[in-house]
Amino acid sequence: MRVIGYAEADLPARLARQVTELEARVWPGSAPGHDPALHPRTMLLVDAAGTVTASLSLLYKPVPLADRTYRAAGLSSVVALPELRGPGLGGRLVAAARTELAADPAVDLALFSCDRPLVPFYGAAGFVPLPGTVLVGGTPGDPLATDAPGFDKVVVAAFFTDDPAGDREAFTGVRVPLHPGSVDRLW
Repeated sequence: MRVIGYAEADLPARLARQVTELEARVWPGSAPGHDPALHPRTMLLVDAAGTVTASLSLLYKPVPLADRTYRAAGLSSVVALPELRGPGLGGRLVAAARTELAADPAVDLALFSCDRPLVPFYGAAGFVPLPGTVLVGGTPGDPLATDAPGFDKVVVAAFFTDDPAGDREAFTGVRVPLHPGSVDRLW
């Protein structure tokens, strides 16, 4: 197994088809792809035959908070072949994504939401929950927040700044707007 990555727009057609089929299988009715304004990057775990066993997307955008604008990245569309779940393939890909983001000097933090039962999965890769933090995505006219009725989301993050503890404190317990203008899945 090896990890490979592409800008979403440059993903070879054969691999893009596999990702689309995998996402549709796990999330019937889902729409492939992300808003190009988020500079999506696709990371894949592929086997020796070139079969995609797991995939995720990295999305990038500035996030203003208080008197600072953070250069943020988020994980989205994290998925693994259902029949291969359990031996850590998805975890391996998420850990590789975190390593890539930590090494990128243009990224201050990784910030996204996940279903509550997945917190330990992301925690194993070094992402920590931000208690009370709410991400607000969607659009200004149609916002979607991680604390919306019916959601059971937790915001998790990893900080790659000179003061990760201070920045984590700044993000804990606040509402973080992820728009304006972009309609995309919540990270």
